[in-house]
Amino acid sequence: MRIFGAIALTGLLCLVLITALGVVWTRHESRVLFVQLTSLQNQRDDLNVEYGRLELEQATWAEPRRIDEEARAKLGMVTPAPADIQLVRR
Repeated sequence: MRIFGAIALTGLLCLVLITALGVVWTRHESRVLFVQLTSLQNQRDDLNVEYGRLELEQATWAEPRRIDEEARAKLGMVTPAPADIQLVRR
């Protein structure tokens, strides 16, 4: 009976140690994943800010007044005279 009790106690002690190591490992993994999550959230926020800036820049470049100014300045385009306009009908 004493041997059985000693074996049972040793087995339970091993199970408790294994469980404790499992808890420590799980908490460590949880912390590592939380740090990774925080890093990815910061990256997402930075990308959202950049996306908003790029949308604003695109809206600025696509504004009709700006396109007209660029066409006149860089391409030398002008508004045609009424005599140069021809109406095409189908």
